[in-house]
Amino acid sequence: MTRRSLGARTLLFPTPMLIVGTYDADERPNGMAAAWGGVCCSRPPCIAVSLRAATYTHGSIVAGGCFTVSIPSEQYVREADYMGIYSGRDVDKFVALGLTPERAQHVHAPYVAEFPIVLECKLAHTIELGLHTQFVGEVLDVHAHESALDAEGNPDVERILPVISDVGKRRYYGLGKKLANAWEIGRRDA
Repeated sequence: MTRRSLGARTLLFPTPMLIVGTYDADERPNGMAAAWGGVCCSRPPCIAVSLRAATYTHGSIVAGGCFTVSIPSEQYVREADYMGIYSGRDVDKFVALGLTPERAQHVHAPYVAEFPIVLECKLAHTIELGLHTQFVGEVLDVHAHESALDAEGNPDVERILPVISDVGKRRYYGLGKKLANAWEIGRRDA
């Protein structure tokens, strides 16, 4: 099979649609859409988000030492995209979108009440990478809408219906069908 070089680019498929929540210096809630993020440690539980220093949220994380990550469902793709287009410097995104900023319980940061999954994070590490700063947040709590949980009380991706990004073509997608069970299909003894 022939391969073609595409050059050094940030192509990873898929990337998540994450809404990073902070309060600004005036205690105004803000949410920013970010695709550069994911799990980075199991113990302690940590996630990382990478933001450009020019963003309003970057300064709020540095000043406040914490953030939330809200995971929007497919029905909120328009609102999530808006949060990535407009700056909190210029507009109160929660008011503009009619969304509810809820105060987190363990950190001084807001989250989007309408979104099914929220992670509350205390800033653990800040890593300057170049154009972006990576913020590693220790997850202090995760909460979910009851409707996003399965019968055992675990988050169910088929109920959450998260938005995923194709950053190469600048498109959003939902999930496809389940392919197999993890840590099972690849077993030789299966």
